[in-house]
Amino acid sequence: MSKRVLTTESGAPVADNQNSATAGVGGPILLQDQHLLEKLARFNRERIPERVVHARGSGAYGYFEVTDDVTAYTKADFLGEVGKKTETFLRFSTVADSLGGADAVRDPRGFALKFYTEEGNYDLVGNNTPVFFIKDPIKFPDFIHSQKRDPFTGKQEADNVWDFWAHAPEATHQITWLMGDRGIPASYRHMNGYGSHTYQWTNEAGEAFFVKYHFKTNQGIRSLSADQAAELVGKDANSHQTDLLQAIERGVNPSWTLYVQIMPAAEAAEYRFNPFDLTKVWPHSDYPLQRVGRLVLDRNPENVFAEVEQAAFSPNNFVPGIGPSPDKMLQGRLFAYADAHRYRLGVNHTLLPVNAPKATTAENYGRDGAMALRNGSRHDKNYEPNSYQGPAQTDAALSAPLAIHGWTGTHEAPAHTKDDDFFQAGELYRLMSEDEKKRLIANIAGGLSQVSREDVIEKNLAHFAAADADYGKRVAEAVRALRED
Repeated sequence: MSKRVLTTESGAPVADNQNSATAGVGGPILLQDQHLLEKLARFNRERIPERVVHARGSGAYGYFEVTDDVTAYTKADFLGEVGKKTETFLRFSTVADSLGGADAVRDPRGFALKFYTEEGNYDLVGNNTPVFFIKDPIKFPDFIHSQKRDPFTGKQEADNVWDFWAHAPEATHQITWLMGDRGIPASYRHMNGYGSHTYQWTNEAGEAFFVKYHFKTNQGIRSLSADQAAELVGKDANSHQTDLLQAIERGVNPSWTLYVQIMPAAEAAEYRFNPFDLTKVWPHSDYPLQRVGRLVLDRNPENVFAEVEQAAFSPNNFVPGIGPSPDKMLQGRLFAYADAHRYRLGVNHTLLPVNAPKATTAENYGRDGAMALRNGSRHDKNYEPNSYQGPAQTDAALSAPLAIHGWTGTHEAPAHTKDDDFFQAGELYRLMSEDEKKRLIANIAGGLSQVSREDVIEKNLAHFAAADADYGKRVAEAVRALRED
């Protein structure tokens, strides 16, 4: 085998990669050393802006296999036949910390899944919890600012975290999830994934259904206590990355079973609470889980930067048979996710291998911009309609239309008969065993007791008491005990 020759980026051979060109032995470096300047200039530009949220992540390729017939509810081709397999890429992440953060921390986990379908890429962007802290995207930047590093101290501050939650009573349900036993997964393999938002499915007859996705781990739920997590972070800050990488390399391929909850669209308006409220779940007694298929991860990325850091997911990447719902948080994310990637990666980020369609070809009139790799030939027009057999619209809607009515303006979400911010948090608390309750109380009190303002503490205690009297009483006692020490 002939020896491979090191070259510059223009393809010229490099004579010496160990020594810079100088003016004589021991003299100053020469500006004409193109190889040195190219290496240093590229090195300065190796990093791209990290994600504002979900910066720390891991990923793997796999496939999704349909196991049950759901064609009565959706015309999506990749779900259209039992046994059909679709290539996927799944990115796990933590939410609040930076790219260099530790894996085993108390934080929601991102669960972002890309299906490379024959009708285009479908992105399902969710978390490992079925709910979230807020229900309106206008509050999202404020929420994230409160959870990230303080501008003055440069670290996460309990005052900021709990002050925002004190003014966001709808967060009580997610706080109960986060501070409970599942708040620190033992690994990415041992946690569930959820679409979290409500989505729309449409069948061939044009009938619309609202759905929620549940990916149940086939490895079983395993979580860490705060003490176990602290010990693990000290041993391996990249613990979840290590676990996922090594498991797949050993051939121990993690898998999840996908279930959905399905609500006929006509039932949404009269449901007892707002079915599009991201801070609430649909009780399984109302809408039972229906099995759809199996997700398997079986291949690690060859390059983490190219395939995990540059992976771009957007919930507005739909395929025929799947569309949005009136979920306000989802509506905000339809813009925000794609815009974040245009900023981080550039307008042509969809041409990167991890983001490009694999089972079909993208055909559109997008041209130019930084790193334009698909600008067409002299025979390709950059406008539509045209007379040159360019790609044309199908006139077939991806999903059913959503009915709207009323006046424009800033409105609160419509009130349903059982809408409130606390009932489901109380239901979750009452489902817990006594040991689970003790750990939940200790986790909440550990953070809330560090808050400097009594009024912020009292506002948060009122939220827990509104969810369940015993819940509020025990948190108050635990906080008081810690503050008196």
